[in-house]
Amino acid sequence: MEQILSKSMLENKLALRGLFGQSVDFYTKDVQLAGFDACICMFEGLSSLEKLWIMMLEMASKINQPIQTPQQLYDFLLCQTALPMETKNVSCLSEAQSYLTAGMTVFLIDGVDRGLVISTQSMQFRSVSEPSGEGNLHGSREGFIEALRVNISLIRRLVRSDSLRIETMTAGERTKTELALCYDANLCPSNLLRYTKSQLEQVEIPILLDSGYLIPFLGRKGFRFFSGTGYTERPDRAAAKICEGKIVVLVNGSPFALVLPWLFYENFQSMDDYSSKAYFASFIRLLKYAAFFIAVLLPGIFVSAAGYTPELFPPELLYKIAAAEKATPMPLFLEMMVANFLLEIIREAGLRLPKPIGHSVSLVAALIIGDAAIKAGILGTPVVIVAALTSICIFVVPSLYEPVIVLRMLFILAGGILGPAGIVALFFWMLLDICGINSFGIPYMTPLAPFQSNAWKDVLLRMQWRKLAKKPFSIKNFESNGGDKDAT
Repeated sequence: MEQILSKSMLENKLALRGLFGQSVDFYTKDVQLAGFDACICMFEGLSSLEKLWIMMLEMASKINQPIQTPQQLYDFLLCQTALPMETKNVSCLSEAQSYLTAGMTVFLIDGVDRGLVISTQSMQFRSVSEPSGEGNLHGSREGFIEALRVNISLIRRLVRSDSLRIETMTAGERTKTELALCYDANLCPSNLLRYTKSQLEQVEIPILLDSGYLIPFLGRKGFRFFSGTGYTERPDRAAAKICEGKIVVLVNGSPFALVLPWLFYENFQSMDDYSSKAYFASFIRLLKYAAFFIAVLLPGIFVSAAGYTPELFPPELLYKIAAAEKATPMPLFLEMMVANFLLEIIREAGLRLPKPIGHSVSLVAALIIGDAAIKAGILGTPVVIVAALTSICIFVVPSLYEPVIVLRMLFILAGGILGPAGIVALFFWMLLDICGINSFGIPYMTPLAPFQSNAWKDVLLRMQWRKLAKKPFSIKNFESNGGDKDAT
């Protein structure tokens, strides 16, 4: 049962002490104001003592009328001072806990069964800097940080429309993490918003430390290689998605915002596309599609062709492949698997090491291991070249890195064991899996499947801004069914 605050300040203070135990950072201070006993409660490091004492002096200097009762003092501080206070007061212990852990100060007055909440937040956080995973040549250099309020302000500064709505809620049984839904009330479909809220309200998770924790709760149950939920750490990209009628979810403590819904073609777009010439942006976009298919299919097709249909290779290349395979102890498809595993291990090692040495270790390890493996006759030169090429191509579409890695391994196995039939069967299975995804009521492959005319406008290619501006993209253009059970 919820414990309600009493009129005894001492009881309330002891109750808070009991709630937080012997935490050394929980600070309480008994004071007198206008002749009445009061108590300041706050967490050091989350709230600023300097701000608090300046406000206390402000309160003491502004009391220029007789105060007869504690309730009169409470009403005077709440309504007749310029103190930055929350509109909602504290009436129970759970509310006090929520405000205190958010960096607020709770001010208790003896004789009043409610507490005042004063905004004295002073939490330490990383400064706004350039995002590390979504680099661009033109446009903003700002990226989201871990502080939720700062991230909200970055979006509000870019989308100054009166229809921008930002709603907050909490998730995580133990962490009580705050998250925010950002959307445009005039552009976001009501059923999409309703479905997203209902899913977030039903999240049952003990801890929430990153936005990625929410993805399994927002999507359809069951295994899928691709996700209908996207990431971004760029405020300008999040603002663009909001202006398309989508929902952006920010999580306190995470610099990555979730974008709902997320369609397949968005993995191949970047903010630079809209700052560059249309013909160049179209070329780069087609290049990304080509890099995706190379990263997924090339190793498997190479293994399949070398093992089952060698006549497809030119004679000069075929002789070199045969000579390299003869000089190595493993079958070709096993060589390809080993080469890809080695590259992934090197990449993971470089990622986890400190940045000053991580890149150097990755580069040196790849060169030394690759050269040594070829000289020792463990791996053939063609295998290493194909594995390296596919590893480079995968970084062109970083948002699809996880599914591409697993699919590439599957295609190698299918090509090595079943040959061309395995490649074709797995390819059609992959297409069925992608086309079967329903991203919050919208087909994941929209507008490619089902094909629509605007696929040539800003999906496969990018038209001139004069054409794009005449009919800007909106998620409302597609039939949305946000409450669909198949949303993923």
